[in-house]
Amino acid sequence: MWRKSSRSNGGGNGNCVEVSLAGRSARVRDSKNPAGPTVALPDWAGFLAAVKKGSYDA
Repeated sequence: MWRKSSRSNGGGNGNCVEVSLAGRSARVRDSKNPAGPTVALPDWAGFLAAVKKGSYDA
């Protein structure tokens, strides 16, 4: 099952980011790269923690 980001398509341009958790991995895709990468869950959890902490804020 794919879950769409609540922040996707905010600009009305049709772009979206989705994630699917399956077993020990997370799959990520967007409208420009539907194949997307697969990452290990510990790496995904680390990425989410960094986002929540503001590490990627511009």
